[in-house]
Formats: sequence, structure tokens, C-alpha cells
Amino acid sequence: MYFWDQHKTITNYYELLSSGICDQYGLTQMEYDILMFLHNNPQFNTAAEIVKVRKSTKSHVSTSLKSLENNGLIRRIQSEDNKKHIEIVLLDKAEIIVEAGLNMQKQFAKNVLSGLTEEEKHMCIHVFNKICGNAEKCLKEHKENANEREYV
Repeated sequence: MYFWDQHKTITNYYELLSSGICDQYGLTQMEYDILMFLHNNPQFNTAAEIVKVRKSTKSHVSTSLKSLENNGLIRRIQSEDNKKHIEIVLLDKAEIIVEAGLNMQKQFAKNVLSGLTEEEKHMCIHVFNKICGNAEKCLKEHKENANEREYV
């Protein structure tokens, strides 16, 4: 399927650009991605939300968070009201990495969107959001159907 194969090209290019930052700061791609995710999406600041929104595995997120915490880049804060609710916050030490990441993301967007008009950029975002919405709907339906089969 053409779209599936081509989206990997975009991902590979993004990872190529971010690999310099990962190498410079001794991060894995997942650790870097989590730092950037936390910065860009502060409303999703728990391990469970990172897993859900990024479609990552619990074990990879858990391992990466432990490493980031050990390196003084994040801190986990347990809720006083709910001991199971642990928020993740970026620490000052992560700022230089995030700044490098934001610059890289700007360069990435500039490069991959080169030659597109503003209208075409908006159209791409609109179409991509529709594709993702359709995929989300299909995943949800598949999960619901699988759950129904378990009870039969």
C-alpha cells in the first residue's frame, strides 16, 4: 500500500534529523520522543496518557521514563489525592534538549513542506486528520468486536 510505505519515509527522515540530538545527549529515540511529547502536549503528562496517545508499549514508555528520571530530565509527582495518579514534569535540565528538538522540528517541517502553498499545507493537515480519525474509528470498532467475541 503506497501510503503506508511512504509514511515510513517521513518517519525515517524525522528520526535521521533527531538522531543527532539523541547522540549528543545520550538519549534513545523513545526518550527523545517522550521529552518532546511532554513539552508539546503538557495536558498528557502521565505514563498511561503517553502510552495511549503515542500508541507506544507500556514497557518501552516505562523503561524510557525510568532512564529520563535517572538522568534528571523528568520528575514524577504522585498525587496526594490518588496514589495511582503520577504526573510527569520536565526538569530544567531538559530545556536545552527540548530547545534543540524544537529547532529540529521547525527544520523538519520546513523541509518536508517545501514547495507547498499555505492552502496545500492546510489541506494536507485536514486530509491527514481524516485518515487518522478513520484509523482510530476502525481500531475502536475492532477492539469492541474483539471484546464482544470474548463474552460469547
